[in-house]
Amino acid sequence: MRPPGPSRTALAAFLLLSFLLAACVDLVSLLAGADLGHVVAKPLLMPLLAAYAAASGAPRPLVAALLFGWGGDVLLLLDNDPAFLLGMGSFAAGHVCYLLLFGRRSTSVGLGLGYAVVLVGVVALLWPDLPAELRVPVAGYSLLLAAMAYRASSLGVLAGVGGALFLLSDTLIATDLAEWPQPPAADAWVMATYLAAQYLLTAGVLAATSSGGRPARATGVSG
Repeated sequence: MRPPGPSRTALAAFLLLSFLLAACVDLVSLLAGADLGHVVAKPLLMPLLAAYAAASGAPRPLVAALLFGWGGDVLLLLDNDPAFLLGMGSFAAGHVCYLLLFGRRSTSVGLGLGYAVVLVGVVALLWPDLPAELRVPVAGYSLLLAAMAYRASSLGVLAGVGGALFLLSDTLIATDLAEWPQPPAADAWVMATYLAAQYLLTAGVLAATSSGGRPARATGVSG
């Protein structure tokens, strides 16, 4: 991948700053209980991060993954079961994009076993308390999410931490669905871990691509 020219570098910096500002507005709004700020800021987040990635020369699957995340973000704002299922489906499509992006790069077997233990343990604990109609969809989504989080580490520490934070963020959502006790400012924690996850996954992919790793090559997808 050729590095972006000066104009695209400046555009990328502007878009990243805009994403960070929107993230701050969203998190402050959640902490302050300002629903309007959250409703306005949340739909801007992933389009800004996707535009930053595109301006930085990201592979197409990364941009697609972020835009599917945007679809999930918007649908979850509707706060009803059909929208939740559609939103979960949109996030799942994003995880498939990430998995295609990571390809067949080698990853620690021990880490994979660790994720498997966490996946089985969390689903087993949540299962009895989840609404009956959401148990199977949540379990299937959790499997895909854990696979993405595990494979993300194949691109290095940034992407690996991003994958782990994505798993943490969605686990917090699942505990809320199960009506488990929530920590103070739970919505802010969900968004903070989610935004950090998407940013670190983006940074990890861009770092691997710019260093010659070309993560998309493993799957035959060009950036």
